[in-house]
Formats: sequence, structure tokens, C-alpha cells
Amino acid sequence: MSTGTISQADAPLFLSSSLSKQPFILGNDIESIARLVPGKSIPLPLYSYKIPAGFRSPAEDHIELSLDLNEYCIQHPAATFMVRVSGHCMTGVGIYDNDILIVDRSLEAVPGKVVIAVVDGELTVKQLLQDKEGQMMLCPANPDYSPIALDPNSEVTIWGVVAHVIRSFK
Repeated sequence: MSTGTISQADAPLFLSSSLSKQPFILGNDIESIARLVPGKSIPLPLYSYKIPAGFRSPAEDHIELSLDLNEYCIQHPAATFMVRVSGHCMTGVGIYDNDILIVDRSLEAVPGKVVIAVVDGELTVKQLLQDKEGQMMLCPANPDYSPIALDPNSEVTIWGVVAHVIRSFK
């Protein structure tokens, strides 16, 4: 790859066998990386009634269809991997410490998308943005962190685009 360019990786460079609690030395934003392991499909009931997030409403009790979370979240299994987030730089877009990101390498990394990138050898999760002058930047979604301007001396590889966030409330 030439210096000062952005490229999209054909595959992640490092993969672990699971999303374990053991941290990787991957930068401040990513704790661990895991390869998607094909498994058994488990369709779950999806109720057609939308639950209001503001006030109580009587529930309708019928199932619209079944929802398989693998099919819903993973459109390109061979191009998909997961990472566990470490840190708070993306809270403004709803990505929090210890969330799991489902990343799709087949999606195009265009301005506005949240991406997993390697910048000068360090893995990070940021929003890819372009300023008025056309300068590409990797921007955090938290004002306590600084954006990374992609200058001609930066070596940047986009590993993939974040497609979904998984958060546990336990």
C-alpha cells in the first residue's frame, strides 16, 4: 500500500478464536477480534406490535414472523467479523465500552460510515468523514477525543464497515 492512501483490507490481519475478556494490543478502541463461526440457525418470534418507548399501551399478542438474528445481522458471512469495543470515543453514535460490533468487509467505506481502520499500525473504530476541502478524517463521536486527519504521511487501511452493534444489559 502506498503512503497517504486509504485502502480497504481483503481480510483482517489478526483474529482470535473468541471474544474473550483477554485484551489484545490493538489500540485504545478495540479490545478483541473474533471470526464469525457458522452455526445453527435459531429463528426467534418477532411480534408485529411495536412497543412504545414513551408510555404504556396494551400489547397485541400475535407473531408476525420468525426472526433469525444470524440472517438479520449477517448478510455476508465470509466477509464478516466481530470486534469488542474498549473505550468511550464512539458514545455519540451509540457505541459503548464492551459492545460487540459486527463488521462487514464487503460494505463500501464511504464518508458517514463507522469503520474499523488501521492507522499507522494501530487498530481503531471511528466515523469516516470528509471536510469541506475534501480532507478525509477518522472522527470520534465524543468531544473528549480528537479526530485523526488522514494526511499524506498517514498509512490507513479500512478493515470494514460497522453493520450492527450488540450490547448486553447484564
